[in-house]
Amino acid sequence: MGVSVHRVYSVVVFIILASLDNVAISLVPPLYSPISRALGVGEGALGVVTAIGYLVTAVAAVLWAYAGDRTDRKPVLMIGTLIWAVGTAGSALAGGYWTFLLAQLFAAVGLGAVGSVGFSVVSDLISPKRRGLVMSLWGLSQGVGTLAGVLVASQLGGANWKNPFWVLAGLGVTASILYFTTADIRRGQSEPDLAAVFAAGEEYEHRISRADLPKIVARRTNVWLILQGLTAQAAFGSLVWLPRLFQARAEAQGYDERTAIAVGGLLATLFQLGGVLSIVGGLIGDRWQRRDGGGRAKVAAIGILAGIPLYVLLFFAPIGLPDPEGRGALEIVLGSLFTSPGLLGAFLLALVALALTSANSPNWFALIADVNPPEHRGTVYSLGNLVNGVGRAAGNGLVGVVFAALARAFPPPANLAIGLAAFQVFFIPTGVMYWLAARTSPGDIDEVHALLRERAAREVSSRTPAGGSAG
Repeated sequence: MGVSVHRVYSVVVFIILASLDNVAISLVPPLYSPISRALGVGEGALGVVTAIGYLVTAVAAVLWAYAGDRTDRKPVLMIGTLIWAVGTAGSALAGGYWTFLLAQLFAAVGLGAVGSVGFSVVSDLISPKRRGLVMSLWGLSQGVGTLAGVLVASQLGGANWKNPFWVLAGLGVTASILYFTTADIRRGQSEPDLAAVFAAGEEYEHRISRADLPKIVARRTNVWLILQGLTAQAAFGSLVWLPRLFQARAEAQGYDERTAIAVGGLLATLFQLGGVLSIVGGLIGDRWQRRDGGGRAKVAAIGILAGIPLYVLLFFAPIGLPDPEGRGALEIVLGSLFTSPGLLGAFLLALVALALTSANSPNWFALIADVNPPEHRGTVYSLGNLVNGVGRAAGNGLVGVVFAALARAFPPPANLAIGLAAFQVFFIPTGVMYWLAARTSPGDIDEVHALLRERAAREVSSRTPAGGSAG
């Protein structure tokens, strides 16, 4: 296999495998009702499992990323993948709430490796001018993984909630084997400023150390990129209840629970297809960044703020479903899409809202790579992911409490719609922080370029004999 083909193959493999961790993360929420019944607990207790899982994954990612920034990254990814596969299988074997919780947390430890270390590898495969595009595919794969998790859970778990967990555990073992077939990626190899180092047959030797941590925090763009996740993920975290909203809508129209779960999962999957358009956000970010050092951050800010009113309208949009008698979930949803004006309108709202807010993802990924040297990227990503996990856990956990409180005055699905709409206010500070990042990122990017050029010149000159040539 040629070098360039092997590189492309490796990018594809890493992007696909990155989606699996999001399948695992999103597997439980669509099955809250049957799992809670099987384990003898309320749905809110499973919301706690999901929230704690987000936190454990985020904390573990920092440790995995730091290890990956110091050592060979491929074994780290393989070990992490096997851990979450074992935890997922253990979840299916759990006979009670506490064993289910422990299995989910064990899986969460392994899940932390995939995103943080994988991001570091992919950023070294792609040149800066194409980062927005490729990172949109990276982010899209995670969005697709989330949708796949909802779809697999709702379609395979209606009859037996354990089935999706067994399927995913098998895929996790397969994924760990695929890592063997990917290329060995040299740290910093995609950086034009380091081209002379690799042309001379040398390696970029710099590795992260504890002394670098204050420098990471002192870089102003990093501060905004990390902190925005606290509020953004509070809003995004609440959206894991979207299948539950549509399930409640279906039950209110007379559907039995099993059919309502399947319909709710399909609707949530269909309504999140706008995430595919994150590729457009990545391309716009690439083009804007070439003219303006703050271009990527501006694209993210505009997308986040513009999506808020559309989400609010989506939660309250009337969705008319046909009589369920004798119909499967797929026939009900797809058959009604173009015959029910309410369903079609909700779909279009979701398409545009997701397209706008999804511009956040590729530009966030690309900015982390732009404003940090190669040996810092996995760690900075994981720190951002840690704050994301806190925000996502808060959003997922608090929204359940809000739903319960609202249910005293507003029966389902009204309480779900009102609660989800209220949580969209967290997107406002997110947009403001991206706008602040647009002001600081040009200077930070220039500083990284200067640092890498200085290191490359020093490395090449130290390897060149006096009076000789580096060539």
